[in-house]
Amino acid sequence: MSEKFYSKKIWMALGASRVHHASCNSQAKNQRVELTPWDLDLLPAGPIQRGLVFPKPKHSQEEETDENTLIDHLRTSLSRTLDYFPLLAGRLAATDHDDDTVSFFIDCNKAGALFIHAEADGVTISDIVKPVYVPSIVHSFFPLNGMKNYEGISKALLGVQVTELVDGIFVGCTMNHSVADGTFFWCFINSWSEISREDAIPPPLKERIFHFSKQSIARLKAKANLEVSTNNISSLQAILSHFWRSIIRNKNVHPFEEMSYYMITGAGQRLQRLPKQYFGNALKRGSIIMKAKEVQEQGVGQIAREMNRIISKQTEEEFIKDLESWIASPRLPKRDWLMRNIMATSSSPRFNVYGNDFGWGRPIAARSGSVNHFDGMLTLLCGAEEGSIEVEACLSPETLDAMANDHEFMETVWGDRPGFKNSRLPK
Repeated sequence: MSEKFYSKKIWMALGASRVHHASCNSQAKNQRVELTPWDLDLLPAGPIQRGLVFPKPKHSQEEETDENTLIDHLRTSLSRTLDYFPLLAGRLAATDHDDDTVSFFIDCNKAGALFIHAEADGVTISDIVKPVYVPSIVHSFFPLNGMKNYEGISKALLGVQVTELVDGIFVGCTMNHSVADGTFFWCFINSWSEISREDAIPPPLKERIFHFSKQSIARLKAKANLEVSTNNISSLQAILSHFWRSIIRNKNVHPFEEMSYYMITGAGQRLQRLPKQYFGNALKRGSIIMKAKEVQEQGVGQIAREMNRIISKQTEEEFIKDLESWIASPRLPKRDWLMRNIMATSSSPRFNVYGNDFGWGRPIAARSGSVNHFDGMLTLLCGAEEGSIEVEACLSPETLDAMANDHEFMETVWGDRPGFKNSRLPK
């Protein structure tokens, strides 16, 4: 491809800003870091410039990550990374001495790193990596070009430029060589990528309400109890077992991947010493962990029976032991319990949702906000019709679309069949 292709018209800076560390640690401000002779020797030289080419992130085959979301994410994660590398948000400073000499040091003054968002219109990954000779436009993907290290007195010690390509992202980084060597440079990049990955952009999710009528629930409960020759399985356990099997059946997971189902049990009816006037959380979490293949091979009854077993274990004694254990060793749940292949249930169909009348009639529907939603969260509500249950499923669009075509699952869902009418809807 000729150099003529890479005209300046195709490159456009969409925005430049200063990025500061996320925390407000006053101790880092105005801290002085002396330069070594090795550092000083590089003052007349140029900075380190390295860049990485990535494909555009995709959460599904059909939907790409929104560019603005990606840029904001990288800017935020860069700010968090500067908490651990505060000198990169500073500037060089010079002191004149009486003997006509000058000394340089790093002033951690929180002046900020340079962050540029740019776009190379019409340039693809292949245009960059396939030519025998590196195209000159690549040089424009780096900030602070032409700078000498001693100019760090007035210019950023760290500059990052994120350039959007047609099918990719180029992350170019420029770091003052009098401040850092190659080891430090890649330590910074490694740390930034790790922090960015830990706070990854969440995949696109959708919510759908599934209605289960009183009659459908009764049939599911009867089926579950019949399969395992018992009458201990509840209506809710039968629904959740049925739901979990359908989700795994319609999710793209390996048969031997571990699947977890977290169930929240309330202490209200189990902890007798808890006063009725108690206002606050009183919950305990239990879980089922099985291979995806096992969930599919077992019927609704076997999965529901396992759910029943876990819930039955949540006795008053267990609640007290759990509280005493937490007090002895306080701990918070790890983020990974909300990661891939996790299902969890919140709320309860026992709550009085549709009985609320503020003076102009009862509600016709109930919905949830976006907080605490993740791929696999099921929110339970009583239905608008007596004895019915609504399940708000937060899942990937692909899983929800596949479930809509799952006859075994959808034949139990009320409201997605011809002739369904919500009697509360305005006429």
